[in-house]
Amino acid sequence: MRQTIIAAAAALSAFAGVAEAEGKRVTVVELYTSQGCSSCPPADALFSEVAARDGVIGLALHVDYWDYIGWADTFADPTFTKRQKAYAVAAGERMVYTPQIIVNGATSIVGTDASALASALVPAGGASAPDLKLSRSGNRLKVSATTSAPLPKGSFVQLVRYIPAASVTIERGENAGRRLTYTNIVTSWKRVGEWDGSKPLSLTLDAPGDQPAVVIIQSPGPGAIFVAAVAE
Repeated sequence: MRQTIIAAAAALSAFAGVAEAEGKRVTVVELYTSQGCSSCPPADALFSEVAARDGVIGLALHVDYWDYIGWADTFADPTFTKRQKAYAVAAGERMVYTPQIIVNGATSIVGTDASALASALVPAGGASAPDLKLSRSGNRLKVSATTSAPLPKGSFVQLVRYIPAASVTIERGENAGRRLTYTNIVTSWKRVGEWDGSKPLSLTLDAPGDQPAVVIIQSPGPGAIFVAAVAE
């Protein structure tokens, strides 16, 4: 696992310059993981390294389909399992698995493959990505966006909330006896609107509490992510 993390750090160092050159463009990295999966801790560690990088929004979604083997994941949500299955259907795949990483809604990678992940870390949307701005005041989040190119009909705007870090002692199951630390644990993922880019986007959303708020604009499917931003 240590070699995996070191390899990822070396490979990702080159990406830092790309993120800076692209200004505020970011890469969205979704990790599908489970506390009950013995293959997941190395992926969780790699994800933690990647999520700390400038230019990356890392979001860990804990699924519930391993709960039956002895330990119910304390962060799992069936809606995250549903999202992962929707990706599989869109890609023509019959099964889902952990650990899985999906980059920018388009590239699927085994969660421990540091080399493939490093190669996939490019800003979402490319040069034609919409311009997305967030402004948070108290429990309110103002979202505004413009684009020079139309988006597919049915593209949706999503609000994601997450816990930056938490440690859990696993008492049963494949990881019994281990205390594991998780990063950017998604607590909710909600669709809050649709936008085709024909006119500027302007939304004001409820964002109570102190958890960071991420807004993601994505093609239907789910498919490619056009742009994302985080309000700490």
